[in-house]
Amino acid sequence: MDEEYDVIVLGTGLTECILSGIMSVNGKKVLHMDRNPYYGGESSSITPLEELYKRFGLSDSPPEAMGRGRDWNVDLIPKFLMANGQLVKMLLYTEVTRYLDFKVVEGSFVYKGGKIYKVPSTETEALASNLMGMFEKRRFRKFLVFVANFDENDPKTFEGVDPKTTSMRDVYKKFDLGQDVIDFTGHALALYRTDDYMDQPCLETVNRIKLYSESLARYGKSPYLYPLYGLGELPQGFARLSAIYGGTYMLNKPVDEIVMENGCVVGVKSEGEIARCKQLICDPSYVPDRVRKAGQVIRVICILSHPIKNTNDANSCQIIIPQNQVNRNSDIYVCMISYAHNVAAQGKYIAIVSTTVETAEPEAEIEPALELLEPIDQKFVAISDLYEPSDDGSESQIFASRAYDATTHFETTCNDIKDIYKRMTGTDFDFENMKRKQNDVFGEDEQ
Repeated sequence: MDEEYDVIVLGTGLTECILSGIMSVNGKKVLHMDRNPYYGGESSSITPLEELYKRFGLSDSPPEAMGRGRDWNVDLIPKFLMANGQLVKMLLYTEVTRYLDFKVVEGSFVYKGGKIYKVPSTETEALASNLMGMFEKRRFRKFLVFVANFDENDPKTFEGVDPKTTSMRDVYKKFDLGQDVIDFTGHALALYRTDDYMDQPCLETVNRIKLYSESLARYGKSPYLYPLYGLGELPQGFARLSAIYGGTYMLNKPVDEIVMENGCVVGVKSEGEIARCKQLICDPSYVPDRVRKAGQVIRVICILSHPIKNTNDANSCQIIIPQNQVNRNSDIYVCMISYAHNVAAQGKYIAIVSTTVETAEPEAEIEPALELLEPIDQKFVAISDLYEPSDDGSESQIFASRAYDATTHFETTCNDIKDIYKRMTGTDFDFENMKRKQNDVFGEDEQ
Protein backbone atom coordinates (compact mmCIF):
# COMPACT_ATOMS: atom_id res chain seq x y z
CA MET A 1 0.00 0.00 0.00
CA ASP A 2 3.01 2.33 0.47
CA GLU A 3 2.67 3.73 -3.02
CA GLU A 4 2.02 6.97 -4.81
CA TYR A 5 -1.40 7.41 -6.47
CA ASP A 6 -2.95 10.22 -8.49
CA VAL A 7 -6.29 9.85 -6.73
CA ILE A 8 -7.41 8.01 -3.60
CA VAL A 9 -11.15 7.39 -3.23
CA LEU A 10 -12.71 6.65 0.17
CA GLY A 11 -16.12 4.96 0.26
CA THR A 12 -17.69 2.83 -2.48
CA GLY A 13 -20.99 4.68 -2.89
CA LEU A 14 -22.28 5.19 -6.42
CA THR A 15 -20.83 8.72 -6.74
CA GLU A 16 -17.37 7.55 -5.64
CA CYS A 17 -17.40 4.44 -7.88
CA ILE A 18 -18.42 6.39 -10.99
CA LEU A 19 -15.69 8.98 -10.34
CA SER A 20 -13.03 6.31 -9.76
CA GLY A 21 -14.16 4.62 -13.00
CA ILE A 22 -13.87 7.87 -14.98
CA MET A 23 -10.48 8.74 -13.44
CA SER A 24 -9.15 5.25 -14.22
CA VAL A 25 -10.40 5.37 -17.83
CA ASN A 26 -8.63 8.74 -18.13
CA GLY A 27 -5.33 7.12 -17.19
CA LYS A 28 -5.12 8.15 -13.54
CA LYS A 29 -3.66 5.73 -10.99
CA VAL A 30 -6.48 5.16 -8.48
CA LEU A 31 -6.63 3.51 -5.04
CA HIS A 32 -10.17 2.91 -3.80
CA MET A 33 -10.76 2.03 -0.13
CA ASP A 34 -13.83 1.40 2.02
CA ARG A 35 -13.98 0.79 5.76
CA ASN A 36 -16.99 -1.52 5.19
CA PRO A 37 -16.64 -5.15 4.09
CA TYR A 38 -19.17 -4.55 1.25
CA TYR A 39 -19.57 -2.24 -1.75
CA GLY A 40 -22.03 0.62 -1.97
CA GLY A 41 -21.75 2.56 1.30
CA GLU A 42 -25.01 4.45 1.74
CA SER A 43 -26.24 3.27 -1.67
CA SER A 44 -25.79 -0.48 -1.14
CA SER A 45 -28.38 -3.27 -1.29
CA ILE A 46 -28.51 -5.38 1.87
CA THR A 47 -28.56 -9.17 1.65
CA PRO A 48 -29.50 -11.59 3.18
CA LEU A 49 -32.69 -10.33 4.89
CA GLU A 50 -31.26 -11.28 8.31
CA GLU A 51 -28.60 -8.61 7.76
CA LEU A 52 -31.29 -5.94 7.25
CA TYR A 53 -33.01 -6.94 10.52
CA LYS A 54 -29.63 -6.68 12.28
CA ARG A 55 -28.81 -3.35 10.70
CA PHE A 56 -32.05 -1.84 11.99
CA GLY A 57 -31.53 -3.30 15.46
CA LEU A 58 -34.44 -5.78 15.36
CA SER A 59 -33.85 -8.61 17.80
CA ASP A 60 -36.13 -11.13 16.03
CA SER A 61 -35.02 -12.92 12.93
CA PRO A 62 -37.29 -12.71 9.86
CA PRO A 63 -40.39 -14.96 10.10
CA GLU A 64 -40.52 -18.03 7.84
CA ALA A 65 -43.21 -16.40 5.72
CA MET A 66 -40.50 -14.05 4.37
CA GLY A 67 -38.93 -16.93 2.43
CA ARG A 68 -35.18 -17.48 2.03
CA GLY A 69 -33.03 -14.69 3.42
CA ARG A 70 -30.63 -14.78 0.50
CA ASP A 71 -33.45 -14.09 -2.00
CA TRP A 72 -33.55 -10.52 -0.69
CA ASN A 73 -31.48 -7.52 -1.85
CA VAL A 74 -32.93 -4.48 -0.14
CA ASP A 75 -31.84 -1.00 -1.24
CA LEU A 76 -31.11 1.48 1.54
CA ILE A 77 -31.75 4.38 -0.81
CA PRO A 78 -34.73 4.13 -3.16
CA LYS A 79 -34.11 5.50 -6.64
CA PHE A 80 -34.91 4.69 -10.26
CA LEU A 81 -32.96 5.54 -13.42
CA MET A 82 -34.49 7.90 -16.00
CA ALA A 83 -34.33 5.93 -19.26
CA ASN A 84 -32.94 8.93 -21.12
CA GLY A 85 -31.12 10.45 -18.15
CA GLN A 86 -27.48 11.09 -17.38
CA LEU A 87 -26.79 7.89 -15.42
CA VAL A 88 -27.99 5.69 -18.29
CA LYS A 89 -25.78 7.74 -20.60
CA MET A 90 -22.82 7.13 -18.24
CA LEU A 91 -23.61 3.39 -18.17
CA LEU A 92 -23.76 3.24 -21.98
CA TYR A 93 -20.60 5.27 -22.61
CA THR A 94 -18.55 3.20 -20.15
CA GLU A 95 -20.24 -0.04 -21.31
CA VAL A 96 -20.92 -0.91 -17.67
CA THR A 97 -24.30 -2.01 -19.09
CA ARG A 98 -22.65 -5.35 -19.93
CA TYR A 99 -22.53 -6.19 -16.19
CA LEU A 100 -26.18 -5.31 -15.48
CA ASP A 101 -29.73 -6.18 -16.52
CA PHE A 102 -32.55 -3.67 -16.28
CA LYS A 103 -36.32 -3.83 -16.22
CA VAL A 104 -38.70 -1.00 -17.04
CA VAL A 105 -40.70 0.16 -14.02
CA GLU A 106 -44.35 -0.62 -14.78
CA GLY A 107 -45.97 2.69 -14.02
CA SER A 108 -45.83 6.06 -12.36
CA PHE A 109 -48.76 7.21 -10.25
CA VAL A 110 -49.72 10.51 -8.69
CA TYR A 111 -51.78 11.15 -5.56
CA LYS A 112 -54.77 13.47 -5.71
CA GLY A 113 -57.47 13.90 -3.10
CA GLY A 114 -56.61 10.68 -1.24
CA LYS A 115 -56.60 8.49 -4.37
CA ILE A 116 -53.84 7.47 -6.78
CA TYR A 117 -54.04 7.94 -10.55
CA LYS A 118 -51.72 6.68 -13.28
CA VAL A 119 -49.51 9.42 -14.70
CA PRO A 120 -50.61 9.39 -18.35
CA SER A 121 -47.77 8.01 -20.44
CA THR A 122 -49.26 8.49 -23.90
CA GLU A 123 -51.59 11.00 -25.53
CA THR A 124 -54.35 8.38 -25.54
CA GLU A 125 -53.88 7.79 -21.80
CA ALA A 126 -53.86 11.54 -21.17
CA LEU A 127 -57.20 11.92 -22.97
CA ALA A 128 -58.71 8.99 -21.06
CA SER A 129 -57.29 10.01 -17.66
CA ASN A 130 -59.59 10.99 -14.77
CA LEU A 131 -56.94 13.43 -13.58
CA MET A 132 -58.43 16.32 -15.55
CA GLY A 133 -61.65 17.44 -17.19
CA MET A 134 -62.33 17.66 -20.93
CA PHE A 135 -61.30 21.30 -21.53
CA GLU A 136 -58.33 21.00 -19.22
CA LYS A 137 -57.09 18.08 -21.33
CA ARG A 138 -57.10 20.22 -24.47
CA ARG A 139 -55.14 22.98 -22.80
CA PHE A 140 -52.71 20.46 -21.34
CA ARG A 141 -52.23 18.89 -24.77
CA LYS A 142 -51.41 22.32 -26.25
CA PHE A 143 -48.88 22.83 -23.49
CA LEU A 144 -47.24 19.42 -24.16
CA VAL A 145 -47.02 20.16 -27.89
CA PHE A 146 -45.31 23.48 -27.04
CA VAL A 147 -42.80 21.63 -24.79
CA ALA A 148 -42.12 18.91 -27.39
CA ASN A 149 -41.41 21.47 -30.14
CA PHE A 150 -39.42 23.80 -27.88
CA ASP A 151 -35.78 24.22 -28.87
CA GLU A 152 -33.72 26.68 -26.85
CA ASN A 153 -31.59 27.44 -29.90
CA ASP A 154 -34.54 28.26 -32.16
CA PRO A 155 -36.55 31.37 -31.14
CA LYS A 156 -39.29 30.39 -33.63
CA THR A 157 -40.34 27.68 -31.15
CA PHE A 158 -40.68 30.07 -28.18
CA GLU A 159 -44.28 31.21 -28.87
CA GLY A 160 -43.61 34.51 -27.10
CA VAL A 161 -41.93 32.84 -24.09
CA ASP A 162 -38.37 33.91 -23.19
CA PRO A 163 -36.68 30.80 -21.74
CA LYS A 164 -34.25 32.88 -19.68
CA THR A 165 -36.69 35.41 -18.18
CA THR A 166 -40.28 34.10 -18.38
CA SER A 167 -41.15 32.31 -15.14
CA MET A 168 -42.79 28.88 -15.20
CA ARG A 169 -45.76 30.42 -13.35
CA ASP A 170 -46.32 32.70 -16.39
CA VAL A 171 -46.01 29.78 -18.82
CA TYR A 172 -48.75 27.93 -16.89
CA LYS A 173 -50.88 31.11 -17.06
CA LYS A 174 -50.28 31.41 -20.80
CA PHE A 175 -51.76 27.92 -21.32
CA ASP A 176 -54.43 28.56 -18.66
CA LEU A 177 -53.63 25.38 -16.70
CA GLY A 178 -55.46 24.75 -13.40
CA GLN A 179 -53.81 24.05 -10.03
CA ASP A 180 -54.22 20.25 -10.19
CA VAL A 181 -52.56 20.06 -13.61
CA ILE A 182 -49.79 22.42 -12.44
CA ASP A 183 -49.17 20.13 -9.43
CA PHE A 184 -49.08 17.11 -11.66
CA THR A 185 -46.82 18.73 -14.30
CA GLY A 186 -44.29 20.20 -11.85
CA HIS A 187 -44.10 17.19 -9.55
CA ALA A 188 -44.89 14.07 -11.61
CA LEU A 189 -43.34 15.15 -14.94
CA ALA A 190 -40.67 17.76 -14.13
CA LEU A 191 -40.07 15.87 -10.83
CA TYR A 192 -39.58 18.93 -8.61
CA ARG A 193 -39.94 18.27 -4.89
CA THR A 194 -41.09 21.79 -3.95
CA ASP A 195 -42.78 24.72 -5.72
CA ASP A 196 -39.73 27.00 -5.68
CA TYR A 197 -39.28 26.37 -9.41
CA MET A 198 -42.49 28.29 -10.25
CA ASP A 199 -40.78 31.69 -10.06
CA GLN A 200 -37.55 30.62 -11.78
CA PRO A 201 -36.97 31.06 -15.54
CA CYS A 202 -38.88 28.30 -17.35
CA LEU A 203 -35.99 26.78 -19.36
CA GLU A 204 -34.99 24.16 -16.78
CA THR A 205 -38.58 23.03 -16.23
CA VAL A 206 -39.22 22.70 -19.97
CA ASN A 207 -36.03 20.62 -20.29
CA ARG A 208 -37.05 18.42 -17.36
CA ILE A 209 -40.44 17.70 -18.96
CA LYS A 210 -38.63 16.92 -22.23
CA LEU A 211 -36.33 14.48 -20.36
CA TYR A 212 -39.41 12.80 -18.89
CA SER A 213 -41.17 12.41 -22.23
CA GLU A 214 -38.01 11.31 -24.07
CA SER A 215 -37.34 8.72 -21.34
CA LEU A 216 -40.93 7.55 -21.64
CA ALA A 217 -40.64 7.28 -25.41
CA ARG A 218 -37.81 4.75 -25.08
CA TYR A 219 -39.80 1.95 -23.44
CA GLY A 220 -43.39 3.10 -23.13
CA LYS A 221 -44.62 1.94 -19.72
CA SER A 222 -42.82 4.55 -17.64
CA PRO A 223 -39.66 6.62 -17.95
CA TYR A 224 -37.89 4.65 -15.21
CA LEU A 225 -35.52 1.66 -15.22
CA TYR A 226 -34.37 -0.51 -12.33
CA PRO A 227 -31.47 -3.02 -12.22
CA LEU A 228 -32.09 -6.69 -11.40
CA TYR A 229 -30.61 -7.61 -7.97
CA GLY A 230 -30.93 -4.04 -6.71
CA LEU A 231 -29.18 -0.69 -6.94
CA GLY A 232 -26.10 -2.08 -5.15
CA GLU A 233 -25.18 -3.55 -8.57
CA LEU A 234 -24.48 -0.05 -9.94
CA PRO A 235 -21.46 0.90 -7.79
CA GLN A 236 -20.05 -2.61 -8.32
CA GLY A 237 -20.33 -2.26 -12.11
CA PHE A 238 -18.33 0.98 -12.09
CA ALA A 239 -15.83 -0.54 -9.65
CA ARG A 240 -15.19 -3.33 -12.19
CA LEU A 241 -14.60 -0.68 -14.83
CA SER A 242 -12.02 1.03 -12.63
CA ALA A 243 -10.31 -2.31 -11.89
CA ILE A 244 -10.02 -3.14 -15.62
CA TYR A 245 -8.15 0.15 -16.03
CA GLY A 246 -5.74 -0.65 -13.21
CA GLY A 247 -7.64 0.75 -10.22
CA THR A 248 -6.75 -0.93 -6.89
CA TYR A 249 -9.61 -1.88 -4.52
CA MET A 250 -9.45 -2.52 -0.77
CA LEU A 251 -12.59 -3.28 1.24
CA ASN A 252 -12.71 -3.63 5.03
CA LYS A 253 -9.87 -1.12 5.27
CA PRO A 254 -10.02 1.31 8.20
CA VAL A 255 -9.01 4.90 7.48
CA ASP A 256 -6.95 6.15 10.44
CA GLU A 257 -6.05 9.56 9.15
CA ILE A 258 -6.12 11.81 6.09
CA VAL A 259 -2.55 13.13 5.95
CA MET A 260 -2.20 16.86 5.21
CA GLU A 261 0.81 19.08 4.47
CA ASN A 262 0.46 22.88 4.28
CA GLY A 263 -3.34 22.58 4.12
CA CYS A 264 -3.26 20.17 1.18
CA VAL A 265 -3.93 16.41 1.17
CA VAL A 266 -0.84 14.23 0.58
CA GLY A 267 -2.07 10.78 1.55
CA VAL A 268 -4.19 8.42 3.64
CA LYS A 269 -2.97 6.43 6.63
CA SER A 270 -4.40 2.96 7.24
CA GLU A 271 -3.13 0.26 9.59
CA GLY A 272 0.24 1.98 9.98
CA GLU A 273 0.90 2.44 6.26
CA ILE A 274 0.55 5.62 4.24
CA ALA A 275 -0.63 5.67 0.61
CA ARG A 276 0.26 9.01 -0.96
CA CYS A 277 -1.95 10.94 -3.37
CA LYS A 278 -2.42 14.26 -5.14
CA GLN A 279 -6.23 14.33 -4.82
CA LEU A 280 -8.82 12.68 -2.62
CA ILE A 281 -12.50 11.90 -3.28
CA CYS A 282 -14.69 10.69 -0.42
CA ASP A 283 -18.21 10.51 0.93
CA PRO A 284 -19.14 12.87 3.80
CA SER A 285 -18.64 10.20 6.52
CA TYR A 286 -14.84 10.28 6.00
CA VAL A 287 -14.48 14.05 6.49
CA PRO A 288 -16.97 15.17 9.17
CA ASP A 289 -15.06 18.45 9.63
CA ARG A 290 -15.38 19.39 5.95
CA VAL A 291 -19.13 18.97 5.48
CA ARG A 292 -22.20 20.73 6.81
CA LYS A 293 -25.67 19.39 7.52
CA ALA A 294 -28.25 20.52 4.97
CA GLY A 295 -31.37 18.81 6.30
CA GLN A 296 -32.68 15.30 6.86
CA VAL A 297 -34.43 12.59 4.85
CA ILE A 298 -36.73 9.92 6.27
CA ARG A 299 -36.88 6.61 4.42
CA VAL A 300 -39.16 3.75 5.45
CA ILE A 301 -38.60 0.33 3.89
CA CYS A 302 -41.88 -1.64 3.91
CA ILE A 303 -42.15 -5.33 3.12
CA LEU A 304 -45.54 -6.28 1.65
CA SER A 305 -47.17 -9.53 0.55
CA HIS A 306 -49.35 -7.79 -2.06
CA PRO A 307 -49.06 -5.22 -4.86
CA ILE A 308 -50.16 -1.68 -3.99
CA LYS A 309 -53.92 -1.10 -4.40
CA ASN A 310 -55.12 0.72 -7.56
CA THR A 311 -51.86 0.16 -9.47
CA ASN A 312 -53.23 -2.61 -11.73
CA ASP A 313 -51.20 -5.10 -9.68
CA ALA A 314 -47.96 -3.61 -10.99
CA ASN A 315 -44.85 -5.45 -9.78
CA SER A 316 -42.97 -2.13 -9.78
CA CYS A 317 -44.15 1.47 -9.66
CA GLN A 318 -43.55 4.93 -8.36
CA ILE A 319 -46.12 7.03 -6.50
CA ILE A 320 -45.64 10.76 -6.13
CA ILE A 321 -47.61 12.60 -3.46
CA PRO A 322 -47.34 16.30 -4.44
CA GLN A 323 -46.73 18.55 -1.43
CA ASN A 324 -49.89 20.64 -2.04
CA GLN A 325 -52.03 17.52 -1.65
CA VAL A 326 -50.82 16.97 1.92
CA ASN A 327 -50.02 20.55 3.03
CA ARG A 328 -46.25 20.15 2.93
CA ASN A 329 -43.32 21.97 1.33
CA SER A 330 -41.82 18.88 -0.31
CA ASP A 331 -43.24 15.81 -2.03
CA ILE A 332 -43.47 12.31 -0.56
CA TYR A 333 -42.29 9.47 -2.81
CA VAL A 334 -42.99 5.75 -2.87
CA CYS A 335 -40.72 3.45 -4.93
CA MET A 336 -41.97 -0.10 -5.19
CA ILE A 337 -40.16 -3.12 -6.63
CA SER A 338 -40.61 -6.84 -6.03
CA TYR A 339 -39.59 -10.45 -6.54
CA ALA A 340 -39.74 -9.72 -10.30
CA HIS A 341 -36.44 -7.81 -9.90
CA ASN A 342 -34.68 -10.53 -7.86
CA VAL A 343 -34.72 -8.31 -4.76
CA ALA A 344 -37.36 -10.18 -2.70
CA ALA A 345 -38.64 -13.70 -2.08
CA GLN A 346 -41.37 -15.05 -4.40
CA GLY A 347 -44.63 -13.09 -4.03
CA LYS A 348 -43.07 -10.33 -1.88
CA TYR A 349 -42.88 -6.61 -2.59
CA ILE A 350 -40.64 -3.87 -1.21
CA ALA A 351 -42.06 -0.35 -1.05
CA ILE A 352 -39.79 2.43 0.16
CA VAL A 353 -41.31 5.73 1.25
CA SER A 354 -39.08 8.79 1.39
CA THR A 355 -39.28 12.54 1.89
CA THR A 356 -37.39 15.53 3.20
CA VAL A 357 -37.99 15.91 6.96
CA GLU A 358 -39.94 19.12 7.79
CA THR A 359 -41.13 18.67 11.39
CA ALA A 360 -40.03 17.19 14.71
CA GLU A 361 -42.18 14.12 13.96
CA PRO A 362 -40.95 12.68 10.66
CA GLU A 363 -42.91 9.44 10.96
CA ALA A 364 -46.19 11.34 11.12
CA GLU A 365 -45.21 13.20 7.93
CA ILE A 366 -45.21 10.05 5.79
CA GLU A 367 -48.50 8.68 7.15
CA PRO A 368 -50.43 9.43 3.89
CA ALA A 369 -47.98 7.21 1.98
CA LEU A 370 -48.06 4.36 4.51
CA GLU A 371 -51.87 4.30 4.33
CA LEU A 372 -51.60 3.47 0.61
CA LEU A 373 -49.44 0.42 1.43
CA GLU A 374 -51.53 -1.28 4.12
CA PRO A 375 -51.24 -4.04 5.28
CA ILE A 376 -47.47 -3.83 5.89
CA ASP A 377 -45.64 -7.01 7.05
CA GLN A 378 -42.56 -5.22 8.40
CA LYS A 379 -41.25 -1.64 8.50
CA PHE A 380 -37.66 -0.39 8.77
CA VAL A 381 -37.37 3.33 9.52
CA ALA A 382 -34.21 5.35 8.82
CA ILE A 383 -33.76 9.07 9.35
CA SER A 384 -30.55 10.29 7.70
CA ASP A 385 -28.74 13.60 7.91
CA LEU A 386 -28.03 15.14 4.52
CA TYR A 387 -24.48 16.46 4.27
CA GLU A 388 -22.86 18.64 1.64
CA PRO A 389 -19.23 19.79 1.37
CA SER A 390 -18.48 23.07 3.15
CA ASP A 391 -15.75 24.08 0.66
CA ASP A 392 -14.96 23.40 -2.99
CA GLY A 393 -11.73 21.46 -2.34
CA SER A 394 -9.54 23.83 -4.38
CA GLU A 395 -7.07 24.37 -1.51
CA SER A 396 -7.13 21.01 0.26
CA GLN A 397 -7.70 18.94 -2.93
CA ILE A 398 -10.23 16.93 -0.86
CA PHE A 399 -13.47 16.55 -2.79
CA ALA A 400 -16.42 15.32 -0.71
CA SER A 401 -19.58 14.11 -2.41
CA ARG A 402 -23.08 15.12 -1.35
CA ALA A 403 -25.36 12.74 0.52
CA TYR A 404 -28.11 11.08 -1.59
CA ASP A 405 -31.20 13.31 -1.52
CA ALA A 406 -34.90 12.46 -1.46
CA THR A 407 -35.36 12.63 -5.25
CA THR A 408 -36.50 9.38 -6.86
CA HIS A 409 -33.90 9.30 -9.61
CA PHE A 410 -30.16 9.81 -10.08
CA GLU A 411 -30.09 13.12 -11.96
CA THR A 412 -28.91 15.11 -8.88
CA THR A 413 -26.24 12.46 -8.15
CA CYS A 414 -24.98 12.83 -11.74
CA ASN A 415 -24.87 16.62 -11.36
CA ASP A 416 -22.71 16.15 -8.24
CA ILE A 417 -20.36 13.83 -10.20
CA LYS A 418 -20.02 16.40 -13.01
CA ASP A 419 -19.43 19.17 -10.48
CA ILE A 420 -16.68 17.23 -8.62
CA TYR A 421 -15.07 16.29 -11.96
CA LYS A 422 -14.92 19.95 -12.98
CA ARG A 423 -13.42 21.03 -9.63
CA MET A 424 -10.82 18.25 -9.80
CA THR A 425 -9.73 18.65 -13.40
CA GLY A 426 -10.55 22.30 -14.13
CA THR A 427 -12.41 21.23 -17.30
CA ASP A 428 -16.10 20.72 -17.97
CA PHE A 429 -17.36 17.16 -17.72
CA ASP A 430 -17.79 15.59 -21.13
CA PHE A 431 -19.46 12.20 -21.60
CA GLU A 432 -16.87 11.48 -24.32
CA ASN A 433 -14.21 11.29 -21.56
CA MET A 434 -15.96 8.20 -20.22
CA LYS A 435 -15.72 6.21 -23.44
CA ARG A 436 -13.67 3.06 -23.13
CA LYS A 437 -10.56 3.11 -25.21
CA GLN A 438 -10.80 0.84 -28.25
CA ASN A 439 -7.82 -1.32 -27.29
CA ASP A 440 -8.94 -2.01 -23.74
CA VAL A 441 -10.42 -5.46 -24.15
CA PHE A 442 -7.36 -6.84 -22.37
CA GLY A 443 -8.21 -8.08 -18.94
CA GLU A 444 -11.91 -8.30 -19.72
CA ASP A 445 -11.84 -12.01 -20.52
CA GLU A 446 -9.58 -12.85 -17.64
CA GLN A 447 -11.75 -11.15 -15.01
